Amino acid sequence: MNTQDTVIDWTEANQRLLVAEFARLRALLGEGDATVTTEVADALRANMPAPAAIDRLSSTFELSNFERDTLLLCAGVEMDSGLAALCANGARGAQATFGIALATLPDAHWSALTPVRPLRHWRMVEIDEREGIANARLRIDERVLHYLAGVNYLDTRLQSLLRPLSPPRAMAGPHRQAVDTILYALRDNPHGRALVLLHGDDADGQADIAAQAAAEIGLRTHALCGEDLPQAPAELDAFSVLWQRETALLDVTLLIESATAECDTGIARLTDRLGVLCFVAGREPLTLDCPIASVRVDRPDAQEQKRLWELALGQATGRLNGSLNGVATQFRFSAGAILAKGEALRMTVETRDDPDAAFWNACRGLGRRRLDDLAQRITPAAGRDDLILPGAQQSLLREITAHVRQRLTVYDDWGFARKGARGLGITALFTGESGTGKTMAAEVLAGELHLDLYRIDLASVVSKYIGETEKSLKQVFDAAEDSGAILLFDEADALFGKRSEVRDSHDRYANIEVSYLLQRMEAYSGLAILTTNHKAALDTAFQRRLRFVVHFPFPDQLQREAIWRTIFPVDTPRNGIDYTKLARLNVTGGTIRNIALSAAFHAAESGTPVGMTHLLHGAHMEAAKRDKPYSEAETRGWV
Repeated sequence: MNTQDTVIDWTEANQRLLVAEFARLRALLGEGDATVTTEVADALRANMPAPAAIDRLSSTFELSNFERDTLLLCAGVEMDSGLAALCANGARGAQATFGIALATLPDAHWSALTPVRPLRHWRMVEIDEREGIANARLRIDERVLHYLAGVNYLDTRLQSLLRPLSPPRAMAGPHRQAVDTILYALRDNPHGRALVLLHGDDADGQADIAAQAAAEIGLRTHALCGEDLPQAPAELDAFSVLWQRETALLDVTLLIESATAECDTGIARLTDRLGVLCFVAGREPLTLDCPIASVRVDRPDAQEQKRLWELALGQATGRLNGSLNGVATQFRFSAGAILAKGEALRMTVETRDDPDAAFWNACRGLGRRRLDDLAQRITPAAGRDDLILPGAQQSLLREITAHVRQRLTVYDDWGFARKGARGLGITALFTGESGTGKTMAAEVLAGELHLDLYRIDLASVVSKYIGETEKSLKQVFDAAEDSGAILLFDEADALFGKRSEVRDSHDRYANIEVSYLLQRMEAYSGLAILTTNHKAALDTAFQRRLRFVVHFPFPDQLQREAIWRTIFPVDTPRNGIDYTKLARLNVTGGTIRNIALSAAFHAAESGTPVGMTHLLHGAHMEAAKRDKPYSEAETRGWV
């Protein structure tokens, strides 16, 4: 019998044999001829199209004849009214006991109910020992009872922990190669414990590989999150026993997902106990003993993602004019995510007037979900014309845009990625005083590239507890890989300052945080922008890993006048504003915006257009915040 693949003939034959077995037990208890009932059961068994459930169970778990009959006795009390009546015990009702089994069943042996024998070791029967072993009530496990009746399903105690996996419809090329590697290793290890380790940044791909490899050897895969693995030894042992029993009854295998170093002790204990095929998957490889294979599984590269999108979109791909290359380069989806979303996006591409924009925006939405919980998404409100900078800085920003857009061509088509993945991340440092336009420049880049911009809150990232900062950074970068987002680390010197000389353990762990950040930045496939008011505070080793450094200078008078001319929205009523006089105020663009906003509120309250009087009021308010008034020369002639 094989899981859900039972046929009606076998089911009927199994039921008839079970009825005959119960009749044989009734005869042993004094109701009927034991010889005749035994012959009937043997005849039915000989005509079974496949082994009966009780026979397969007995063979698989090596039950003795007495243990087999004891299990049938427990099942018969639940399923056969005649057998239940013969086992009735006054007010206690019908119940199977070990005493009845010892007194009436052939080949009896006392060891049948010891914890090391199959009935109790495999949790087939439960025993109530309050009245001693002989008089203890024996109750068959519900999962085993239904199995004997021909109903085979995953134990309900495990269903809430496990997630069934199906083999993927399609796979990335390297993932198919990983399946072949695992199958080759399994051929050399046909029996016994078989542990396969999967590590890398593609959790969905790991699940696909496990499900496909298992399917090709006739097994179905169920996934268990590493965090849900029982931690108490007794609970872990109980889970181990139940799962081993399921592997024998259902032809299944286990994938432990999201495995981390924190749970490797429990995983090691479980895999040692199982003695059957088991997959363990996580971002980082665990140091478990004697795996038959250890395979790295990363998200498909840009070329593979392009191929998978073409497969998922089908003929609708022909409506796309260039956006497919950009999506394959900018977003790093798993093969499963691409195929799962492909059908819905196919309709979008086929029906929209601007299929490229619709496809791109849909992919942006797919990648947002995880990162929205970890960082603040900023909606770009500034355009290139709003950003007043010298020509050199504008040129550098355009260079950054070009590097992001042309990655597929340079890295894949022209082969730079094949020279090594290190340093392929695009990282920019924006330096300059507060208010000089660093954050606005990030908005401009996000708008031009049609990417999401996320500001990382350093207060939620930096932790005084050892190791917690790295965990927070890991979550941010892992989530950002899906979305292709631009990451903006404001005031980065608070986290990425000079690595100190190691004087104590705190210095050592602070340096580890910086080193971890450098490593993740080099590996990140998107654009990371760091801003600082104090470039000198950054570690020189850190600066060497930056592809771009853009200095945002304090604006001169001409630049300030240009900022003043663009600061007001077109709908703002104005009267008599002298931008040349305003430009004499020695402030940054951020301060200019604050003054303009304050003046607008003051004018709205008075019911008049914004004028120089309102701007002077706003300037004085801004100076009061700094406790440093502007000089008379700066505001002379405003009113």
